[in-house]
Amino acid sequence: MFSFFTTNEANVALPDVIKKFEYALSKKNEVSKLEQQLQMCISTTNSFEEFITLKQKLNSAVTKFYEAVEILENTGVSVKSIEQGLLDFPSKRFDEEVWLCWKYGETEIKFWHEKDSGFMGRKPIEVNDESLV
Repeated sequence: MFSFFTTNEANVALPDVIKKFEYALSKKNEVSKLEQQLQMCISTTNSFEEFITLKQKLNSAVTKFYEAVEILENTGVSVKSIEQGLLDFPSKRFDEEVWLCWKYGETEIKFWHEKDSGFMGRKPIEVNDESLV
């Protein structure tokens, strides 16, 4: 179910979101590792058996990665980049829809940006910024 987050609600949800993000990141890393192994297999062996086995492992890992992203986004966040560790929480500033922005490594939500400005347009949330829902 969709809902807007206040800064406080986003910060309360953040520990669970971080745990789910880290799980999705680990699944992404498994996919990358298997992709590299498959490339090595293609260039160094003529064994169909090894290729098919690795390809099946890769298919399974990709499925698990997408399931992890779905679980993460079911918390209400929007994944902007697993690789860069960027997630956004939908929010409102006055009547305007905005994103509360989080980057992997941050321990709380400290920034927001307009819908179309992205990470480079991040602005700090003021301590007394009651305009965010």
